[in-house]
Amino acid sequence: MSQIEKLTTEKGKSMLLYEGFIYTVERTTTTKLILRCHNRDCKARCHTNVYMDAFVPQPTAHCHAPQPDRVPAIKLKEEIKTRAATTEEQSSIILHSALRNYPLNAAGQLPKNEALMLMIRRQRTAEAVDANGRLPDKLRKTYRDEDFILHEDNKLIIFTTQSNLSILKQNKHWFADGTFKVCPDDYYQLFTLHAMMTNAIIPLVYGLLIGKSSEDYNLFFEKVLEQDNFEPESIMTDFETGTIKSVREMLPNVLHKGCLFHFSQAVWRQVQSKGLTTKYNEDEYFRLNVKKLIALAFVPLDKVTTGFDLICDQFDDDADDLLEYFEKTWIGEKKEEVLVERNLNLIINYGMFMIVSSLLYLVPTIPWKAGTMHSQLVSQSIIQTS
Repeated sequence: MSQIEKLTTEKGKSMLLYEGFIYTVERTTTTKLILRCHNRDCKARCHTNVYMDAFVPQPTAHCHAPQPDRVPAIKLKEEIKTRAATTEEQSSIILHSALRNYPLNAAGQLPKNEALMLMIRRQRTAEAVDANGRLPDKLRKTYRDEDFILHEDNKLIIFTTQSNLSILKQNKHWFADGTFKVCPDDYYQLFTLHAMMTNAIIPLVYGLLIGKSSEDYNLFFEKVLEQDNFEPESIMTDFETGTIKSVREMLPNVLHKGCLFHFSQAVWRQVQSKGLTTKYNEDEYFRLNVKKLIALAFVPLDKVTTGFDLICDQFDDDADDLLEYFEKTWIGEKKEEVLVERNLNLIINYGMFMIVSSLLYLVPTIPWKAGTMHSQLVSQSIIQTS
């Protein structure tokens, strides 16, 4: 006689296996559980006692054949989730070990490796805070047993070590960037501070921020800067208004560099929003002129306005909105022959183009490396996102 086998769903709810059929809990009473067939098109039901080890009475008939090939995949998911929650094994080791004994006849029911890896990582995200709202002990130390929490409250958490801060102090050129893809629900973004080591950009300080205002960035920089007498010569950021304002306030004597990658992204988003995507793809002259706008970053500062005017003459009238955006945002509007600053953006009289281009000769692959680091955090994150 077949035995009742208890399993759990991906969401941690009870599941029952009997004679090749899978049942999930539909509702419970004080004396029994009522389960239905896992196949939503089947009306079969069964009742068990509260321990799910005996039927009261036997299950009703199904409208389909048993599905025993689905069982190994369910058991594999349960196995990797259990190992993820109870061991410190690497995700890849857990997955490869579980797959080693997986039956070939059930291969068609097996999810993709990427989905299984994500399941393992998510299982390791439910790190409970203690009674005082502090992060668990396992997140407070590095594998080298260094303290990893620099600051912790409901507005900001900063992760770094004294070794990292020492490296940061030795480097005169800093790089900062944020990502919104890897962040727990109570925070808005992960903001990282990097330094250059042997032609590579290394993340040294990680901050979980509740927003992207200048006050949020100010608090981050304040907590970092008070740790030592840092003397950076330059810092590279994107063109977020909050970041720009914060750097001016917290690092007033530091050369603020913009990032060509983010600059190019901003221009491309405007091409899209102005309905010029098709024209960009099909019109090689328009495409070249857009690239010329971006290339103004390489023009000497006192020649930028002249270069911009020359490029404008090469555009058709349908690009007027794009050129108006570019002038207002990046060049600055002329008012009585004087360039004025607009909306706190880095424009000509603040040296935006010189800021962008000065970085390029120093570290031409910075944007790619920062983006790669964030992509790796997304794929390997142990922080659950909504």
